[in-house]
Amino acid sequence: MLDHWTLEEVDVDGAIREAADKVDPSTRAAFLKRAGLGVGAVAAGSAFFGAIPALASAARVPASDVAILKFALTLEYLEATFYSEAVAKGNFSGETGIFAQVVRNHENAHVAFLKSALGSAAPAKPRFDFKDTVTNEAKFQQTSIVLEDTGVQAYLGQTARIKSKKILAAAGSILPVEARHAAWIRDIRLRATQSGSGSNPAPNSFDKPQTMAQILAKVKATGFIVG
Repeated sequence: MLDHWTLEEVDVDGAIREAADKVDPSTRAAFLKRAGLGVGAVAAGSAFFGAIPALASAARVPASDVAILKFALTLEYLEATFYSEAVAKGNFSGETGIFAQVVRNHENAHVAFLKSALGSAAPAKPRFDFKDTVTNEAKFQQTSIVLEDTGVQAYLGQTARIKSKKILAAAGSILPVEARHAAWIRDIRLRATQSGSGSNPAPNSFDKPQTMAQILAKVKATGFIVG
């Protein structure tokens, strides 16, 4: 069952209501309805992400935060396309197949959210070639570990740099989801190999953030972005 939050619980700083106040009165109800807030309660996650893009586009977001959102969208493009192709081409069964479908949906939601938040400033989606990592189950699992770990380190590395509370809240809500993905695929790989090598779902007490340059170097090294 989904957890439900009231508007007051979600909108602790009044940001959603502030955005609604900027909307023409004749469409305010529709805005709140699309955000899932018109009936006084919201489904955890979906309504929150439905409201934030309107806030980001309406507010004066610092240029550095826009750059971080663009960076995050590039990574989400990579992950969303990787999992979408794995679901379409991989035919993975069992828990690996379930993982691919669930994470595909999550990453596509992240892409939609970031594109909506950036509006016309959103960068174009690159072209990717994942080779056999989306059809070979073992390679898919190993690549997923790399991508999810990279996603966690990327968001962790940028959260301290974010100036806007609204953007920080959005990034903060994506980070633990990426961490859950990383733990889940590590557990799948651990049980598949029984080796334990590099697959411990929670290998460290602390995780290290990485800079934008470090993450982009890692992404470039994969060779997945081809245009």
